[in-house]
Amino acid sequence: MALGTLRTAAICASVLALAATGCSAEKTDAATSGKTKVGVLIPGSISDAGYMQSAYEGIERIKKDLGGQVEITYVEKVAPADYQQALVRFAQTSQLVISIGGQTDADVRRAAQQFPAVKFVEVGGPPTPTANLAAYDPKQDDAAFLAGAYAALISKKGKVGFVAGLEIPPIVAVAKQFEAGANHARPGITVLPPQYTGDFDDVAKAKQAVTADAGAGGDVFYQILNSGLQGMLQGAKETGTKVLGGPLVQQCSTDAAFAGFTKSDIGFATEYGVKQLVAGTWKAEAKPFGLGSGTGASGIVLCGADATVTAKIDQISADLAAGKIKTS
Repeated sequence: MALGTLRTAAICASVLALAATGCSAEKTDAATSGKTKVGVLIPGSISDAGYMQSAYEGIERIKKDLGGQVEITYVEKVAPADYQQALVRFAQTSQLVISIGGQTDADVRRAAQQFPAVKFVEVGGPPTPTANLAAYDPKQDDAAFLAGAYAALISKKGKVGFVAGLEIPPIVAVAKQFEAGANHARPGITVLPPQYTGDFDDVAKAKQAVTADAGAGGDVFYQILNSGLQGMLQGAKETGTKVLGGPLVQQCSTDAAFAGFTKSDIGFATEYGVKQLVAGTWKAEAKPFGLGSGTGASGIVLCGADATVTAKIDQISADLAAGKIKTS
């Protein structure tokens, strides 16, 4: 991948020395020093068809829409042990540092404290900002409530399940809202205990989780995974079960195992932070991007659902947006 200024090249080289990462930036030269500098830490793969790819698509839109004003650099596939150093490298040369995913929470908070003059954004962590750290919440709990409701309504066996990577507070909250949504739409539904694979990208463990839940009688499964989603699809095809994808929405024809997709536009949140900085309106705030935000960054896409199910999900979506149903 082509790199721009010597400064950008140095950032990428230093991070690449820490872990096997990807790194990219706009093609620029030293004359662009007047641009606003933004660094983005993407822990996973930008081609995971999920959370990390959604963030990357936001970066691409920023380059297209604000390329004349913003020089944006990202790193991907960073090992957890290297989050802190990657964030520090960005903070040394950027006005804004964006960290994707709640798994980076402890590291981004340390970096923000270390560099009080730099603005930071965490997308997907706890909604607790600090003096120079904004906390953007994609409200995956809204999406999870919808996913639970939809899974329950289309389940033929009356058992549904949830699979995720790390058992951290934001993901545990999502699991609880999946269960709440399922019970709201279909009282008496059995929600299997959540399964945590320990890694958002482990395909084999995700497949094992689906196989185990299918063996327990489950037939529709939701997830918070990155590349591990591919393992769930493999397991679903082998067991004749269904998977709800997301947060990146794909075509329903992408894979027959998909029953639908929840939408949590991580890229939109990323864009929001950059646009606020450029406009001079950036604040260290807790900003939700759920159904009630009016941004269109959250929602659900149903694949092949009948009119009755669609109408029920539409009503639940409206109730969530209006605050009649509360997920937090």
